[in-house]
Amino acid sequence: MYAAAMRWINWILPLIIIIASAILCQQIISNSLSNQQDKNDYAELNSVKYGLLSIDEWKRQVTGILAEEINKLYLSKTNERVLHKHIEVLLNTLIDDVDKKIKEENAGTPGGVVTQSFINIFVNLDEIKKGIPEYADAVIHELTKPKSKRQIKALLNKELDKYSDQTFDTQGTPRLSLILFRTNSGDIEDARAKLKAKIAVQHALITREASLLILLAVILFALSGFSKLPLTPSRYIFLLLSLVTLLITGVTTPTIDMEATISQMNFMLIGHPIHFENQVLYFQSKSILDVFWIMITHKDIQMKLVGILLITFSIVFPLLKIISSLGYYFNFRRLRDNAVIRFFVLKSGKWSMADVMVVAIFMAYIGFNGIISSQLGHLRSADQELVIMTTNATALQPGFYLFLTYTLLALILTGFLTRKPQA
Repeated sequence: MYAAAMRWINWILPLIIIIASAILCQQIISNSLSNQQDKNDYAELNSVKYGLLSIDEWKRQVTGILAEEINKLYLSKTNERVLHKHIEVLLNTLIDDVDKKIKEENAGTPGGVVTQSFINIFVNLDEIKKGIPEYADAVIHELTKPKSKRQIKALLNKELDKYSDQTFDTQGTPRLSLILFRTNSGDIEDARAKLKAKIAVQHALITREASLLILLAVILFALSGFSKLPLTPSRYIFLLLSLVTLLITGVTTPTIDMEATISQMNFMLIGHPIHFENQVLYFQSKSILDVFWIMITHKDIQMKLVGILLITFSIVFPLLKIISSLGYYFNFRRLRDNAVIRFFVLKSGKWSMADVMVVAIFMAYIGFNGIISSQLGHLRSADQELVIMTTNATALQPGFYLFLTYTLLALILTGFLTRKPQA
């Protein structure tokens, strides 16, 4: 009975954990990459270039306001009096302009001089101007007829549509078209709704899978920690495989999402609200490998060097430590006495920089969180005419916690190796 229990603890349970960890590793990476793409697409759909900085969006909102104002168009008694005065001024100017034009045309020829003489005798300009108030009354009366109102509104709406058609955004939107095609959506709103729901479901699934993977690794190490005996070869291999699984998922999945968003912007235009919401100013969701690729492909040589250091201390150094620990544990060709092997296994804890990577990511999170919050704070407004609400959605992602778990468990494994191995 005791032998069966020990076999279960030493072989079957660890093997089950490693198989489950490998499956979870594949699922986490696949789901994370898919969710990363969806997040980038969702941020693109909510980008300010399609909203607050989009001519088409402003045209849509302003055109609707103007159309509503045209349909509500009416003349109050006060407006009629004001309009009456304007019409009188216009008619007076019109009569003077007509009289001036006729005189200029008649001044050039003998016949014109005769015609102008008859006009001066039989046409009294002052008498005509006395009738201007009556002419203005007639115009106002005609304008206030229901038929005239409908014709005016139809004409104004026609002109509004013409100007609206002539106003458009010239920027290309190939990525937007691709996102709509990929999500099988007819418009931006439909695509936003689909992506938002999908992202929420995937994030919850990835969080559960990452938590389970971390739990399995902790259980595997706990089984070895509870025992004061040296690690058996099989148990040691299981621990190494667990670390490799954590390292792979930690460096290939996003560690941090950085997002700055104007969550809401409202102001009044001729008594109507202009509204923008969820306007993304900046968004990045990157894994350690993503950051490395960005740096290594940058034209600046300093960025390339930082990228090399990043990949060295996050992947190359940990892998060398794992390989060295294999040689140290099994003492292949007396590698346990090799200075390089001993350095990587026993002394590289403070030089591997994996713990520094974790701290750097965490500090980057705090730094970006503070900077974005501070800068967005300048945009916030409590003015009654303009209301701006900002949101900082910078957050650590499961990849960070997976890499953190790898770092801590790698240090624990070094402690296990100080036990004398079994002969």
